[in-house]
Amino acid sequence: MRETRGQKVFKVFNYTFLSLLGLATFYPFWYVLIASFNEGRDFQKGGVWLIPRVFTLENYSRALQDDAIFRSLGISVSATLLSMLISLIFTALAAYALYVKTLPGRTFFTFFWYFTTLFGGGMIPYYMVLRGLGLTKSFWLYIFPSIYSFYNFVLLRTNFETVPYELRESAQLDGAGEVTILARIYIPLSKPILATLTLFNAVGKWNDWFTGAYYQSRAALYPAATVLQRLLMEATASNRVQTEQEMVMRDMHTMRTYTPMSMQMAFVMILTMPVVVVYPFLQKYFVKGVMVGSVKG
Repeated sequence: MRETRGQKVFKVFNYTFLSLLGLATFYPFWYVLIASFNEGRDFQKGGVWLIPRVFTLENYSRALQDDAIFRSLGISVSATLLSMLISLIFTALAAYALYVKTLPGRTFFTFFWYFTTLFGGGMIPYYMVLRGLGLTKSFWLYIFPSIYSFYNFVLLRTNFETVPYELRESAQLDGAGEVTILARIYIPLSKPILATLTLFNAVGKWNDWFTGAYYQSRAALYPAATVLQRLLMEATASNRVQTEQEMVMRDMHTMRTYTPMSMQMAFVMILTMPVVVVYPFLQKYFVKGVMVGSVKG
């Protein structure tokens, strides 16, 4: 069928609008990228918009030489991997257990888990609980509180319900136990939703600066996101005291080509790139996973 004039106008408008929207979304990331590869003193002069004017890798080398930054990256990587793995195992076990129709108290436990998500004690009671458990000075602060998520539990159990129940009964007739049924039937058939939950957990934990900033008492255990947040706060405070011209003159006097702002840009890219690299490989599973439960019949 031939398109009408109105349809052609709408298509042109739609493509133009989406292209501009995509450009507006992508450019801030590109601006930080070119700033991280540009000399800090030169970048403060302004006029760097599309490509680095004076290319350098010193911002990254200086950022990675900082022991605090390098240590925080290790903490973030360890916390993300451990939290993701333990959370998926716990969520899969809970979702499968409450999916089984013959489980005694199945309805009660499901309602209990849902009911507790409706209320929260607030920051102070939560901090007191963490301190009472000895987590405020421990690396496990980033692991234990994030093991359980009712939202992830609902998504995974909904996906299990799409698997024919007869597969479980057939495996039981062949002598398979519950762990075998979960590991060899339900987990392989749930790759899309598992990839989606992995992405949710990994991105959420990797970008979590709040936990380290407000609940962690040991600065040596700050994750990378918290260190970045503190660097940005310190830079904002210093900019209020010193003008840009004073900062440029100070850097020229010390013969440095990098500045606190250029190192921040480099650290932002270091913190962002793992998610950018991993996301394309999980995107196809992510699209399938978010559709779980949306179509019935």
